[in-house]
Amino acid sequence: MPHTTVALLFGGRSAEHEISVISARAVAAHIDRQRYRVLPIYVARDGDWYAGGVAEEILRLDLSSLIRSSSLESASATLRRMAESSGQAPFNFDFRHIDVAFPVLHGSYGEDGRVQGLLETLQVPFTGCGVLASALTMDKALTKLAARDAGLTVAPSVTVLSREYHADPAAAHRRAQETLTFPMFVKPVSLGSSVGITKVHIEDELPEALAHACSLDTKVLVEEAVKGREVEVAVIGNGEPEASPCGEIEPGGEFYDYEDKYIHDTARLFIPARIPAPLQEEVRQAAITAYRALGCRGMARVDFFVDEGNKSIVFNEVNTIPGFTPVSMYPRLMEAAGTPFTLLTDRLIRLALEPEEGASA
Repeated sequence: MPHTTVALLFGGRSAEHEISVISARAVAAHIDRQRYRVLPIYVARDGDWYAGGVAEEILRLDLSSLIRSSSLESASATLRRMAESSGQAPFNFDFRHIDVAFPVLHGSYGEDGRVQGLLETLQVPFTGCGVLASALTMDKALTKLAARDAGLTVAPSVTVLSREYHADPAAAHRRAQETLTFPMFVKPVSLGSSVGITKVHIEDELPEALAHACSLDTKVLVEEAVKGREVEVAVIGNGEPEASPCGEIEPGGEFYDYEDKYIHDTARLFIPARIPAPLQEEVRQAAITAYRALGCRGMARVDFFVDEGNKSIVFNEVNTIPGFTPVSMYPRLMEAAGTPFTLLTDRLIRLALEPEEGASA
């Protein structure tokens, strides 16, 4: 029986390039090679695509250890040298030879619907959410609007367009301060892995935080900080999604930022979350509500803030291509739900090959 060919897409043009490489390495190590033939496809930072050859070499690189022992900049330079010195030209591949794609492209140009649209146009099935859900959930501001419309509680916030901010910074400062109370989080709406996020405690810190976020994205979300535990749920499935047990993150610093996640490893993870069982079940149901409201399929990680004192559950965001690194919550939560990593990759591929409900033949 011929193997199913799985194109593993990783790298990409976003600020999460290195995290994508680390995630893809873990996915590649947990795909059942008795059933699937893996074709690694590396997307360099400049947008060039490489199949086989250098892509396989990069997957063998322990980039996570390199980042910890050296620096993120050193890891980026290593990837760039490997692509440039390979002597391998960017490829022009016939996607008709691929049975299913497994995108592990975090952030812009990979998680935001662009690659999903390409694959749909080429009629290649792929793991994870489709174009609409990928694009919608990539925008934190629009995601909150959809979640609120579905009946979920979200933090008070204002949205700032970067072009308007640069035209009149003082107006943006006033609007945020008149609408919200400190402390606040300032977030680029379309970046993941906490890239560009700043916690603002007092008025004097707001201008620098807004300037930084507006330099990274076309739109910025300013929202009140929410008191409560950071709780995440892994959701998997198409028409009948299932929610994992709740997991909790205790940040090593003020919040779970990029360095806390991938460099210093100071955060503590708890599965199950340290909240009462009835509240955990409410969070799991809220995750399913968000997943369905946003049109997700395949997989997503849904994040909340939970205050067990007043039993409040505040929706935070959805990640449609969650991390698959050794420290990532999604595979850990799925394992706690009874689906270890190898079975998880198999299940995601099978879900990708299921016909989409309501789709015309």
